[in-house]
Amino acid sequence: MTALDAEELRGRVESDFSRVVDLLNQKIALKSVSAEGITGEHMKRSAQFVAEQLAQEGVDARVVQSRNPDGTDGAYEVIGSKIVDPAAPTVLLYAHHDVQPVPDASAWSTDPFVGTEIDGRLFGRGAADDGGGIAIHSGALRALGDDLGVNVKVFVEGEEEMGSPSFIPFIEAHRDEFDADVIIVADSGNWSAEVPSLTTSLRGNTDLDVTLKVLEHPVHSGQFGGPILDANTLSAMLIGSMYDKDGELAIEGLASQEPVGGLQRDIDEQGFRADGGVVESYRLAGRDSLASRLWVKPSIAVIGFDAHPVEGSFNVIADTARFRLSIRTAPSQRPEDAAKAVTDFLIAHAPFGAEVRVETLDQGMGWSMDPDAEASKDAMTAMREAFGVEPVNKGEGGSIPFIPELQRIFPDAQVLVTGPEDPKANAHSPNESIDLKSLKNNILTEALILSKLGE
Repeated sequence: MTALDAEELRGRVESDFSRVVDLLNQKIALKSVSAEGITGEHMKRSAQFVAEQLAQEGVDARVVQSRNPDGTDGAYEVIGSKIVDPAAPTVLLYAHHDVQPVPDASAWSTDPFVGTEIDGRLFGRGAADDGGGIAIHSGALRALGDDLGVNVKVFVEGEEEMGSPSFIPFIEAHRDEFDADVIIVADSGNWSAEVPSLTTSLRGNTDLDVTLKVLEHPVHSGQFGGPILDANTLSAMLIGSMYDKDGELAIEGLASQEPVGGLQRDIDEQGFRADGGVVESYRLAGRDSLASRLWVKPSIAVIGFDAHPVEGSFNVIADTARFRLSIRTAPSQRPEDAAKAVTDFLIAHAPFGAEVRVETLDQGMGWSMDPDAEASKDAMTAMREAFGVEPVNKGEGGSIPFIPELQRIFPDAQVLVTGPEDPKANAHSPNESIDLKSLKNNILTEALILSKLGE
């Protein structure tokens, strides 16, 4: 089948766009917060809504409840397919229908569960993450209609915001319904609302709990202070020893790599500082490009620390301290290798011979796109045609562990990570929104990708 003209598809997207916005408004109103219970009726209603929307595009979508590894009931998932020709390529379209909670609605400028359009952006919880992904799939399938030249399978997950505990068992149980030549994951974003991007890499992650012990029990700081340093101070010294003078991690065996597909544009430091609320006096840590520091170099954050609170404190030397490290790993490094490197370092560098124990917690592998794959090239061409500007490759500092798991289970599939977000989307934060003009271009991009894959 010959790929459709971009302008013809653009007209189809434009004429259907009011329906797409209405779909998003309805999705926002469903309040599909998985943190309030993935087996709740609100999550079942959300899944049923998504299945009904996809059914309108000819997908035999249905709701299936997953099972957790321990055998308990899991999330409500949406799966289905639209087979146009058994000999044609098959594309799996992924999104998720659950959304983040809203801890404080007063922090929002609008009602978080009522879609509200302001200055070309639609505000509401899930408008971007990942109602936008669902809207992209729906809009692309509607734009192509009977001209769809590939077989389509869909998976719209119901627990992505909860860490996807039943994801792998569900995929393994429905392997034939997920097997595809190309997988499009619409859960990321673009360089900006005006400049499109393929997400080329994702860092992996691993968490460690570290316990440092210096005494068998607490002792008085007047009687023993000086020769004996408290466990909190020793922990601070241990944490600090992981870094050199520039704030670069100095741990042997903790890998770094170059940006996947090459670095076409570095992240703007001024915008980065503003987005992060960085105090004016702070100098950014590390060396090399800001993009590489965020996308492909490792980072470690202390995300928890057990210590006596200031209120009610008294003059004793703490015998033990416990802290949790969140490690973001280079896309290509196995998380267990990174965990071992950090564990070995911490034990070897225990200050003054304090006892250090390390427990490894959750782990997730990173991922790198194949920039030379045909699907990747088709996607870049589609973005160029849809947005009218050159796309810019973009990595992500965060982790989406199910993507490397999909790649593991289906090693021959080409994976494309796209999505509806931009730097102003505020996913997971108050005033989440989606740029509507960008959404149109994202829909057109996916329609063009599917059209090109069907040639």
